[in-house]
Amino acid sequence: MLKDKNILVVGAAGLLGANLVKELLIQGASVVAVDISLKRLENRLSSLGINMLTADVILLEIDLSDKSSVIKMFDELEDLAGAVNCSYPRNENYGNHFFEVSQEDFNENISLNLGSSFLFMQQSAAYFKRTKIPFSLVNISSIYGVVAPKFEIYNNTNMTLPVEYAAIKSGLIHLSKYVSKYVNDSRFRVNLVSPGGIFDGQPEAFLGAYKNETSGKGMLDVTDVMGAIVFLLSPMAEFVTGQNIVVDDGFSI
Repeated sequence: MLKDKNILVVGAAGLLGANLVKELLIQGASVVAVDISLKRLENRLSSLGINMLTADVILLEIDLSDKSSVIKMFDELEDLAGAVNCSYPRNENYGNHFFEVSQEDFNENISLNLGSSFLFMQQSAAYFKRTKIPFSLVNISSIYGVVAPKFEIYNNTNMTLPVEYAAIKSGLIHLSKYVSKYVNDSRFRVNLVSPGGIFDGQPEAFLGAYKNETSGKGMLDVTDVMGAIVFLLSPMAEFVTGQNIVVDDGFSI
């Protein structure tokens, strides 16, 4: 579906990002994979069976919160048909329960994450304006950008849904619509995919409670999210813009 298309993936060393790089290569795309740690990125992609010597992939080490680095990246890249932002920068105190979150940490995490997403969208739009090449931007939000957390599923665990996460993911949805409307050109599309929970070794108490809120699947496998992203990048979604595709097996219903 993506043969001969050049796709940029940022946050490519994460669980979703790395598996997306693999899927994009399978779909025939050439990939520019970006992360803040080049070593981590190389190790993650290699662990998925991607041969760095033969795969059609370029690896870059870039801090997405660094304006000059992001601008330089877009200045140097050519013939991009799309980009996917899988990044999730946060500080060392991220993940505390609501009453334990300081205003300073809340502000910093919003700035790190939503701020870098703003910069990435801004520069994607500037790239399109400069090159006039049709461009599909896909942001990764979450079911918790759409509905309020179901806090009861975290009972009997030390887990929670961080307040910063809800603010970031909901903000990302509206910001994506804003950018799509502001550029207002059919050739530049901004959409989102909002996954449900993705399995990554969570405790059994949580997995069981989460599954009871779905239509039967429970936590998603990371590969379950790939189809929606590939669709939005592909010509099949040529006039889909400003939309949020929820992939959650009914969790948010």
